[in-house]
Amino acid sequence: MQINITLPDGSVREYPQGITGLGIAQSISEGLARNVLAAQVNGQVWDATRPIQHDAQVRLLTWNDDEGKATFWHSSAHLMAEALEALYPGTKFGIGPAIEKGFYYDVDFGDRKFAAEDIEKVEAKMLELARQKSAYVRTEVPKAEAIRYFTEKGDPYKLELIDGLTDGEITFYQQGNFTDLCRGPHIPDTGFIKAAKITNVAGAYWRGSEKNKMLTRLYGITFTKDKDLKDYLTQLEEAKKRDHRKLGQELELFTFSERVGKGLPLWLPKGALLRDRLETFLKKAQVRAGYQPVVTPHIGSKQLYVTSGHYEKYGKDSFQPIHTPDEDEEFLLKPMNCPHHCEIYKSRPRSYKELPLRLAEFGTVYRYEQSGELHGLTRVRGFTQDDAHIFCRPDQVSEEFMKVIDLVLYVFKTLGFEDYTAQVSLRDREDRAKYIGSDELWERAEAAIIEAAAAKGLPTKVEYGEAAFYGPKLDFMVRDAIGRSWQLGTIQVDYNLPNRFELEYIGSDNQRHRPVMIHRAPFGSMERFVAVLTEHCAGNFPLWLSPEQIAVLPISEKYEEYAQQVFLALQEADVRGFLDNRDEKIGRKIRDAEVSKVPYMLIVGEKEQAEGKVAVRRKGEGDLGSMDLAAFQAHFKAEIEQMMAG
Repeated sequence: MQINITLPDGSVREYPQGITGLGIAQSISEGLARNVLAAQVNGQVWDATRPIQHDAQVRLLTWNDDEGKATFWHSSAHLMAEALEALYPGTKFGIGPAIEKGFYYDVDFGDRKFAAEDIEKVEAKMLELARQKSAYVRTEVPKAEAIRYFTEKGDPYKLELIDGLTDGEITFYQQGNFTDLCRGPHIPDTGFIKAAKITNVAGAYWRGSEKNKMLTRLYGITFTKDKDLKDYLTQLEEAKKRDHRKLGQELELFTFSERVGKGLPLWLPKGALLRDRLETFLKKAQVRAGYQPVVTPHIGSKQLYVTSGHYEKYGKDSFQPIHTPDEDEEFLLKPMNCPHHCEIYKSRPRSYKELPLRLAEFGTVYRYEQSGELHGLTRVRGFTQDDAHIFCRPDQVSEEFMKVIDLVLYVFKTLGFEDYTAQVSLRDREDRAKYIGSDELWERAEAAIIEAAAAKGLPTKVEYGEAAFYGPKLDFMVRDAIGRSWQLGTIQVDYNLPNRFELEYIGSDNQRHRPVMIHRAPFGSMERFVAVLTEHCAGNFPLWLSPEQIAVLPISEKYEEYAQQVFLALQEADVRGFLDNRDEKIGRKIRDAEVSKVPYMLIVGEKEQAEGKVAVRRKGEGDLGSMDLAAFQAHFKAEIEQMMAG
């Protein structure tokens, strides 16, 4: 029996029933077949060796596809587990997923402690096993047999996972001498893996609960070429230099205090200045775009979040309710701004003539992240969103969505983020239980996002299962200066919260209608955005944004009075900086200003004082010569205007 296979270019080919993705690749070219890691069949990623029994849309996945890399790294986690079991018999295994860069496996070594000297042994064993080119073999297993296998093996973690699975949907994968409980998919064989590195060893509670045993989490990464691993390790070294936690301390931007609490950043004066400049920049852009500012409290009644659905979906990830002396009165630290904005909309009757209504707030929200998941400013428990909610008529959704895209791209362009992809985040195709609202409303919202992204000509990719619980999203994935991908900025179309809050407007027909809600945050959160920006520019912030734009450096104390005059004149002109009047040699002052990443150094000595000028030095460029203050201010202003113009 023949089946029809539709390829990404729209062409349709006939193949015998049971053809595999690898077989399809071989029919196209041997070169392609050598590089196929997996196949996407009707939107689901399958093993390249899994038979296809019915007509299907098929996309062949290689290292150039994110899904191909994820399959490769998940298969590598199994290879690492095989190496660990061979080296340390009796090792028990938790879960081993692919992550954005590489993979990890949670491992129970029993009484044995995994040490630094074990890393090279495991890496060597992985490559030894990879060279055997063992096939990854998928087997469907009855639940009773799966329980028997891992009972005999003495692995309580796999037995706990099996307990939550349905009989008839359990699969094992075997490569070489290692068998694992896994739904897959996997690459054809271990021979694709040519380079391996264990990148980190950490602790992780089983299933993320502090009540469970602490396991050893081994992070790793693998590649199809040894050169790619070397390039990656070079990137890692560069990333260490750019780490926002390190630069944040050196540049005195922010700090954390155990007394204040984990994951609650304290912004230092320079960081507060940086943050304020970002807020001012976006507020000006929002005013031009017709947004109105609002302010909402840091807490809200628990019932508010029950109405919105946030309590049901995120209650366990929030801080515990605050109980007041009044019986049955409970509050939550605000996990989201949108329910508050719904109540502002509902504060009085609305007419269709008022729409779109654009409400904006830099609102601080709180989420109880697990302590092991906290990471500098990128994962915190208290953060400020550059949040806005647009309430509009259904016929205004497309235009408003495209205007928000324009705003996000303006932010990216001004701040030097030029390499980005727009991710269309849709519902999970299978599990609809985690979303609220009807299929009809979801389909309308998803169509609006897809059409707006297409109209703007954005480079897009579709990800199923990444939508918010109340609506689909357009998430902007940005690549930084060293090639890492970050999620910055999001736009969401929501037909559901207006229903839950019973929002209305009086239409031109004098009837009541339901508005549509667009959620948007170009930065995402101030904390995460500052972290990513710091690493992107290695702490060398754009001149307009830099907390300290100039350093006035007198050569000796004889010129301090003139240096003070220069400094005060620039302060009057709204140029931020400091006067370094320490009893140090000028070389040391210049070096310290360079380390502090101050863009401009203005050096004053006998000649400058006599001529009423300053010797200008630009970080990264060197000496620019002598200028009077008017000339320097014109030069300074022109540089900022050029930056802001993109």
